[in-house]
Amino acid sequence: MKTYIFQLLLIAGLITVSTGCKKSKLELVDQSAYAYDTYFTNTGALNQATVASYATLLHPGLWAREYYFIFDLLGNEAKRASFLQGAEQELGDYSFGTNNTNLSFLWGALYRMIFRTNLVIDRAAAWNPTAAADRAKINQYVAEVKFLRAYAYFHLVTLWGDVPLYVDYQTTLNNNYLPRSSAADVWKQIEKDLTEAQATAELPVTYPVTDLGRATKGAVTALLGKVYLYQKKWAPAQTELQKLMAAPYTYKLAPVYDSLFSIANQNTPENIFQIMNQQWTDWGVGSPYYMFGNGAEQVGKQTHSGRAMEYGWNDWKNVYISNSSVHAFTYAHPVNGLPYTDPRAKSTFYGTAASGGDTAYCQQCAAGPKPYPFDANDPQGDYRWKKYEYYNLVEKYGDPKSPINGQVIRLADVMLMLAEAYIQQGNTGNEPLALIDSVRSRAGAVLYTALGDKNNAMKLLMRERQLELCGEQCRYFDLIRWGIAKQTINAEKLAEPGTGTQPFQDKHVLLPVPDNEKNYNPNVAAQIRNGWN
Repeated sequence: MKTYIFQLLLIAGLITVSTGCKKSKLELVDQSAYAYDTYFTNTGALNQATVASYATLLHPGLWAREYYFIFDLLGNEAKRASFLQGAEQELGDYSFGTNNTNLSFLWGALYRMIFRTNLVIDRAAAWNPTAAADRAKINQYVAEVKFLRAYAYFHLVTLWGDVPLYVDYQTTLNNNYLPRSSAADVWKQIEKDLTEAQATAELPVTYPVTDLGRATKGAVTALLGKVYLYQKKWAPAQTELQKLMAAPYTYKLAPVYDSLFSIANQNTPENIFQIMNQQWTDWGVGSPYYMFGNGAEQVGKQTHSGRAMEYGWNDWKNVYISNSSVHAFTYAHPVNGLPYTDPRAKSTFYGTAASGGDTAYCQQCAAGPKPYPFDANDPQGDYRWKKYEYYNLVEKYGDPKSPINGQVIRLADVMLMLAEAYIQQGNTGNEPLALIDSVRSRAGAVLYTALGDKNNAMKLLMRERQLELCGEQCRYFDLIRWGIAKQTINAEKLAEPGTGTQPFQDKHVLLPVPDNEKNYNPNVAAQIRNGWN
């Protein structure tokens, strides 16, 4: 079975009562309290603190709900339906400002993760166990939370640039008004965390089924390679990403593309790091609607995703897949140059036969398959997401309770990043060609016979990432790091039905620092330029 990363409330401190009576009799210690100085002195307690660090992945702002909305809308892979208003509407049309709640939640969740990981590192350093088994577990937990801290800072520096750099728990307690550190210093800290985690002998390459969802040495290595790639450190990126292609790692592409986004995707051989989900009814506690703001506080074991229902065309249908994403699946045949529709279209969206989208659903329902009711009169184009849906099994969902795990890093992503590292160093030959064609072959797509020069090879690589990873919250990051976000988003928005605007401005390359942070931290507020970033 899975390990379901659940929420833990870590309560530190003692209650002190001060009166005129005899003080020693009034200052009683609560024997059930979680005291900072005494609680974290065994592997069980430190494991709880480590799991609590993972728990923030399912808090508001991250994978509970906002994460997929933020990056699908910003990357124009999804566009809002009329039902979607407020903060999500602002993301879709780039009218958001410093008070956008989704972006504020994201910032807050990332720093909450950092705070919790710093606590684990601090308490692990304070406890010096004599048993070798205890020391090994401590080393493992510290490596795991360094991965999580690097994951958090990777998002902060990529999206906001200069950000406050908290790496010491005691400093956080005594001074949580740090000014912004330079992006260069943040990247250095990310590299330091990941290289230290990677060198930890006790960090496993694989876990037993009871611990699935924890960061492995492969996850650390994949994120480190990605970090180098984002900084244009092509050779180190190549070195790290190549490690995942050989022993001791046993990753391989899943034989069936659709299995990566099914309710059974926890066991595909392609997984490197996932967000673990589970149907809420299997726990019998909490609420199926936990993702609407109270995930960080509500006691319970909510680990499911609302993505299927929110995106589901036969449920809440909050979004369409954008027309530009649909059109990207049709391109010139790699061999004869005629119009060609990539087979991954059918796995990505519901639509028409001409578009390549799936035209049927309920294939495993008791009553048998049904035709997808494409609305040809919908002015937005009635293309809807199939990826991360399970309409093949049921006609409607009933609640936001999807157990489908979120893909954070998988082998196909790694292979395409590795191909990019080769291409950026001027190698457009057999190595990157084999990597790209392997990804295409799994999906049944026509293979390339050559990549051409560096410019042409990068164009093919960019399209391959767009198609293979569509709807996996990668495209926005890719457009930003490639330096083509403004021209790409504006061209797509201009051609989108009912839009006809070019909303992406130069300032959007970095997100605005949230009002919550500006109002709380005067040092950050003083460093913000033009009220934005």
